[in-house]
Amino acid sequence: MAKMEVKTSLLDDMIGVGDMVLLEPLTEDSFINNLKKRFDHSEVYTYIGSVVISINPYRSLPIYTPEKVEEYRNRNFYELSPHIFALSDEAYRSLRDQDKDQCILITGESGAGKTEASKLVMSYVAAVCGKGAEVNQVKEQLLQSNPVLEAFGNAKTVRNDNSSRFGKYMDIEFDFKGDPLGGVISNYLLEKSRVVKQPRGERNFHIFYQILSGASEDFLCKLKLERDFSRYNYLGLDSAKVNGVDDAANFRTVRNAMQIVGFMDHETQSVFEVVAAVLKLGNIEFKPESRVNGLDESKIKDKNELKEICELTGIDQSVLERAFSFRTVEAKQEKVSTTLNVAQAYYARDALAKNLYSRLFSWLVTRINESIKAQTKVRKKVMGVLDIYGFEIFEDNSFEQFIINYCNEKLQQIFIELTLKEEQEEYIREGIEWTHIEYFNNAIICDLIENNQTGILAMLDEECLRPGTVTDDTFLEKLNQVCATHQHFESRMSKCSRFLNDTSLPHSCFRIQHYAGKVMYQVEGFVDKNNDLLYRDLSQAMWKASHTLIKALFPEGNPAKINLKRPPTAGSQFKASVATLMKNLQTKNPNYIRCIKPNDKKAAHIFNDALVCHQIRYLGLLENVRVRRAGYAFRQAYDPCLERYKMLCKQTWPHWRGPARAGVEVLFNELEIPEEEFSFGRSKIFIRNPRTLFKLEDLRKQRLEDLATLIEKIYRGWKCRTRFLLMKKSQIVIASWYRRYAQQKKYQNIKSSAIIVQSYIRGWKARKLLRELKHQKRCNEAATIIAAYWHGTQARRELRRLKEEARNKHAIAVIWAYWLGYKVRREYRKFFRANAGRKIYEFTLQRLMQKYFLEMKNKMPSLSPVDKNWPARPYLFLDSTHKELKRIFHLWRCKTYRDQFTDQQKLIYEEKLEASELFKDKKALYPASVGQPFQGAYLEISKNPKYKKLKDAVDEKIIIAEVVNKINRANGKATSRIFLLTKNNVLLADQKSGNIKSEVPLGDVTKVSMSSQNDGFFAVHLKEGSGAAGKGDFLLSSDHLIEMATKLYRTTLSQTKQKLNIEISDEFLVQFRQDKVCVKFIQGSQKNGNIPTCKRKNNRLLEVAVP
Repeated sequence: MAKMEVKTSLLDDMIGVGDMVLLEPLTEDSFINNLKKRFDHSEVYTYIGSVVISINPYRSLPIYTPEKVEEYRNRNFYELSPHIFALSDEAYRSLRDQDKDQCILITGESGAGKTEASKLVMSYVAAVCGKGAEVNQVKEQLLQSNPVLEAFGNAKTVRNDNSSRFGKYMDIEFDFKGDPLGGVISNYLLEKSRVVKQPRGERNFHIFYQILSGASEDFLCKLKLERDFSRYNYLGLDSAKVNGVDDAANFRTVRNAMQIVGFMDHETQSVFEVVAAVLKLGNIEFKPESRVNGLDESKIKDKNELKEICELTGIDQSVLERAFSFRTVEAKQEKVSTTLNVAQAYYARDALAKNLYSRLFSWLVTRINESIKAQTKVRKKVMGVLDIYGFEIFEDNSFEQFIINYCNEKLQQIFIELTLKEEQEEYIREGIEWTHIEYFNNAIICDLIENNQTGILAMLDEECLRPGTVTDDTFLEKLNQVCATHQHFESRMSKCSRFLNDTSLPHSCFRIQHYAGKVMYQVEGFVDKNNDLLYRDLSQAMWKASHTLIKALFPEGNPAKINLKRPPTAGSQFKASVATLMKNLQTKNPNYIRCIKPNDKKAAHIFNDALVCHQIRYLGLLENVRVRRAGYAFRQAYDPCLERYKMLCKQTWPHWRGPARAGVEVLFNELEIPEEEFSFGRSKIFIRNPRTLFKLEDLRKQRLEDLATLIEKIYRGWKCRTRFLLMKKSQIVIASWYRRYAQQKKYQNIKSSAIIVQSYIRGWKARKLLRELKHQKRCNEAATIIAAYWHGTQARRELRRLKEEARNKHAIAVIWAYWLGYKVRREYRKFFRANAGRKIYEFTLQRLMQKYFLEMKNKMPSLSPVDKNWPARPYLFLDSTHKELKRIFHLWRCKTYRDQFTDQQKLIYEEKLEASELFKDKKALYPASVGQPFQGAYLEISKNPKYKKLKDAVDEKIIIAEVVNKINRANGKATSRIFLLTKNNVLLADQKSGNIKSEVPLGDVTKVSMSSQNDGFFAVHLKEGSGAAGKGDFLLSSDHLIEMATKLYRTTLSQTKQKLNIEISDEFLVQFRQDKVCVKFIQGSQKNGNIPTCKRKNNRLLEVAVP
């Protein structure tokens, strides 16, 4: 269900009536019809006040998801639809918050879903309680105890495929926070007769089938078992396989659960060996043999089974064989040994099998308790969960049904008493007058059964202990004598004449009128089942076993501890257990879950009215409703009541300004509800009749419809106005855009027309000009051609004349040229030697330069800026040129190398360059830092979950994060701190917790001082009077001093536009609070290696010894 859809009241969207207290009219038919209506709509839970009625749906429903757990967590009991989670949450919160021990009583007949209900309660409590490795282990052990007990204590019956054949009460222990510490399990009346005999259509206990189906062949071989069910007499074959049940998978689940609960491997092996021995006991058969004295004696037919049992249990075969054939009776100093006939031998075999399995089951419960018990001895809160048989009425009812129904009588008695007590306490708490409620008190029935003198159990014990011939008939005769006059006891053999002709009551039966109806019990088997006798010879044989577990199960077999007293009977033991249980339940706040089975077919969607009616009667649900509504049928706190019904009154709607009680009084007066129909308590309003509540609900429903109509009207008006305004706004926008578009379109058309007109005019002008130019060109070309012809004629004439003159002058020119050449050569010979040297020098110099450059090209060094190689100078006159070329080449290759750098690399080299300028030849530590890259974030705060708190506290980008040592002026000792440098601040934080100790703005840092030696000490000086300077300057030590000082210098310069003063001196002053302390660095040998140490000399001097 989505969060918006969560119900806020039990009455919202109610299918039928969610709380039977509000059912009107209250009859058995209306009760059943209401349950059926809710069942048909998959509503399997219904309330009777604080009691939960649970109907088994026989199918999976999506109402147990983790989302449902969260929905019912910490919610009021009546706030949501009826659910088992609501009761579980109410019980858990009462235990945790109000320190009240709780118990949850789950009752109902077999197949009604009691076991599943107890699992749901435990799973809900496990889901809502605390978390943690230890708590989760306790929860897992508590939950995993269920599969183990179900395997050994549950069986398939005609009514239920997983029927609990024992009663279980678990006390879950919690600490003061509500976290589980452990638990204690008590078991009641295991149906051990099922081990040797099962009714038709039913199975033995699950564990027998699980071992044979799921164990490996090697494991079966060790247990001397075979996989075939038909090999074992104790296993019924007609229903060995159950549809939908995987015995092999369940066996693996059981073994895993035993491991989780804490069973050791050898203990698990021992348990399965005992189970195998019980299974094989059923295969031992006897044959009669006549002795000389004429008495019959029993002998074992096939001794192979006996041999294998003895090998499993470590018992001497002859000892066990004798125990099956003879019985020894001891009386004071006498021993009498008698033989057993075949019938007695079979009785002894079955008694041993039943006792062996019953004691194994009790040992399992004890062993589980050892594992899940609380380890601490602190005061514990307790929540008990009781999962026990419901009232049983079969065609044939025997001793087991008598004991079970007695237990249910006691539970009904305590249920009525505690329900009335709870009602009375609430009335007194709220100041409401308590009126006496008439109800049927079943104490008279409990007294009929458990009275120490005249009770049926006391008569049965007395008959079992009486010497002489004791039979079931003698027991019935005794009952007829003692109980004949009791109004709830009926027997045809009694003195009461009204039953003499009652043919529905056989002679060998008696009938008890229980609170749930009349039940007829067949007296056959009462004495034997109450005796539950195991021959002492078999007990002693079991004690002699070398098998550790079997030996521990039969302590009475120890000859040194022989007790001649008769062991307590089954009835007296169960009576004592029930008394202990009742005493335990009365100390706790009870919570009830009544489980109902809708049909006998174990099928979904089938609701058998007659079967449900039968269960309603014997569970006393109608009686419960009458008790709850005898005073006031409904009660509710004032706040939720006013919140739910305030719309019914104008004075309280929509908001009531005042106490909630006053608002409820105004509301009820306005509605004119009769005063006798309600009462005002201290914190709640009490409504007497459900009709009044339903009237309020009808008025509320009508008012909600009116409010919904009003809201719908207002919403529609708002929606229409909003749509109109939106359309109006859209129309204005569309109109403006259309006008803009129309004007743009008009402008484009005008512009296009103007361009076309312009193009036509320009074309016309161009063509006109072209025609004029062509005409002018033709005129010019004609004149030019004429002029050219004329000039050509003139030129040809002049050429002919010049050629003639040239021929005449050529001879003179040639002669003159030769003469001039002769004169020049004669003059040049005078100056030839003086000019030749200079020309040769210039030529030689040019060749040498050419050779030099060609050689330089081939001898060029590498492009690495750190390569200092350079070719040797070949000629002295090239010295300046050689040096200039070297300088130019170095600058060029440096530029080339720099162009390859990324921005990040440039920043690193800029920092390295800055460090060089600050510390080169000044700080002895500097050369060692040159080869180390500046990383900055040494701690990786963003990735380390340890520093998540510190990361969340720092919003700025972290430039450097490093662990430094902060020097204490008092003793010179160092404390680890995390040093953080951001764009605006310097921070010091605790290394373990991540808490920020100091935060200094960069503007308050005035100077950084350090020594010139090879140490990592430095002082951060703060501006006097600043907020950060209250405790004085910081004296720190770091392994990355050069990097930290450089980054601090560059960041300060970037943010404040001022250079940070870096003082390098072997002696400087540091301000500590109001005092100035001198820090002096000296050379000295160290005991702890090469690590500088700081010592306090006096109040004004700290001395740092540097190796």
